[in-house]
Amino acid sequence: MTTRAVPEVAALLDHAVLKPNQTADDLAANAAMCVSRGVGCLCVRPADVAAASRHVAGSSVVIASVVGFPHGSHRVETKALEARLAIRDGARELDMVIDIGGLLSDADSRVRDDIAAVVAEARPHGVLVKVIFETCYLAPTQIVTACRLSEEAGADFVKTSTGFGTAGATPEAVRLMLDTVGGRLGVKASGGIRTWADAVMYLDMGCKRLGVGDAATILDGGTVTGAY
Repeated sequence: MTTRAVPEVAALLDHAVLKPNQTADDLAANAAMCVSRGVGCLCVRPADVAAASRHVAGSSVVIASVVGFPHGSHRVETKALEARLAIRDGARELDMVIDIGGLLSDADSRVRDDIAAVVAEARPHGVLVKVIFETCYLAPTQIVTACRLSEEAGADFVKTSTGFGTAGATPEAVRLMLDTVGGRLGVKASGGIRTWADAVMYLDMGCKRLGVGDAATILDGGTVTGAY
């Protein structure tokens, strides 16, 4: 593994505040941590975007909102509206869940159109779109297809996991995604990144972002406990 400085890694972390039982106080505390530690992105639930934006105002922290979270089974119109409202509330990035059922059903056009609808809301505002695959449910060929459809729909990133599936990122899935997108899209490993060594490993592989649930512990060299 390469030697990486803490500020460099911090800037590449997307710190998640997405659990259903997290409170307004939790949001404020996590936002303050991101500001103080130089974390690049705070990823929040749609209802929290406006408050999160206020908490990080004047800092370098970017707010991301999830879309179609966590199962990806929302109607396309719902995802598009969710994206539009999140951007209005201050989101500069959108982490949308792919239509998992459509992907598993080989409904390629349905999956592509679903992503494209969110991209259409984001692109005029310069907002990044990351497409979450939930790789724990996919065969390697389906991961490749998901990458292809995300690229065709105009997404900026492909991402492994929501953190709410049966497993998070794996080196095997990340390598396949990196090889498939070939640098044309960014790759975000997410879920199960619990140590500094995990983070550096995925960055050394070529990931441009990492989704984590406890950025401070990772940056301090500890081991994250818990489900994310």
